[in-house]
Amino acid sequence: MIPVGLSTASVWPLRAGAGFELAADLGYDGVEVMVWVDPVSQDVADLRRWSRHTGMPVLSVHSPSLLITQRVWSPDPVIRLRRSVDAAVELGARTVVVHPPFRWQRRYGDLFAELVAELEDASGVDIAVENMFKVRPPGGKRDSRISAFRPSIDPTDVGYRHYTLDISHAAAAQMDALALADRMGAGMTHVHLADGTGIPKDEHLVPGRGEQPCAEFLERLAPGEFDGQVVLEVNTRRAPSAAHRAKALAEALLFARFHLGQ
Repeated sequence: MIPVGLSTASVWPLRAGAGFELAADLGYDGVEVMVWVDPVSQDVADLRRWSRHTGMPVLSVHSPSLLITQRVWSPDPVIRLRRSVDAAVELGARTVVVHPPFRWQRRYGDLFAELVAELEDASGVDIAVENMFKVRPPGGKRDSRISAFRPSIDPTDVGYRHYTLDISHAAAAQMDALALADRMGAGMTHVHLADGTGIPKDEHLVPGRGEQPCAEFLERLAPGEFDGQVVLEVNTRRAPSAAHRAKALAEALLFARFHLGQ
C-alpha cells in the first residue's frame, strides 16, 4: 500500500511530538518532520525518541526552507539541506522535501541542481523538490503576484530526479495539479495532500473541503506505478480544541485511504 503520513506541520502551533502522538492515535503510517523553529523538530535524538515511543516511523524530513526558518541549523541554505539529508539518514527516512531557492539566494541557486544530485548520490535519500506559488510583493496591489523562487515556482522547468507535488500550492498558483503530475511523471515520488479553493493563498485545507481534484488525483495514484508517499499537510492552527484538530486529521486520513482504495 501507498504509505499515508502526517506532517508535524499539521499540528502547529503544537510541537513535533504532538504530531507523532496524533499520527499514532489516528492510524497514520508515519510522519513527516517539518524542521522549523520548534526545538524538537531540530533535534534528531529527540525525534528518534518520539518515533520509538509512538511506533511511528519518520517517512520524510522537510528541510527548513521557509522564510521563518532561514537561520534554523545555519544561515547557509547549503548547510541546512546537507543537515536535512543527514537527519533523514539517521532517522531512516527515504525522502527530504525542499523548496526551490529564493530569488535572492544567488550562489545557492546557481549550485542547487548539482547539490541535490550530489547529495542524492552520496546518501541514497530522495530529495524531492516542491512546487510553489507566487506571492503579493510588499506594498504591491491586491491582485499583483510575483515569484519569490528561481527560476520559477514550477520545479519541472529545471528538471530534477524527484519531486514533491503539493496540491494546496498548486491551488494557490492556480495551476492544474493533474497536469503538473503528468509533467513530473515518474519523478513525482512524494505528495503533500491538502485542498484549496483556488484563491492566491496557501490554504492547506482538509482534502474534500476545497475545489481541487484531490479525489481524482489519489485515484490515479492507486492503480499506477507510484511507489512514493502521500503526506497530509493540513492547517489546523485555528482548531478550537484538541478534539476538533483530531477530528479534522482523522477526516483527512479517511479521505486519503478511501480514494487510494485502502
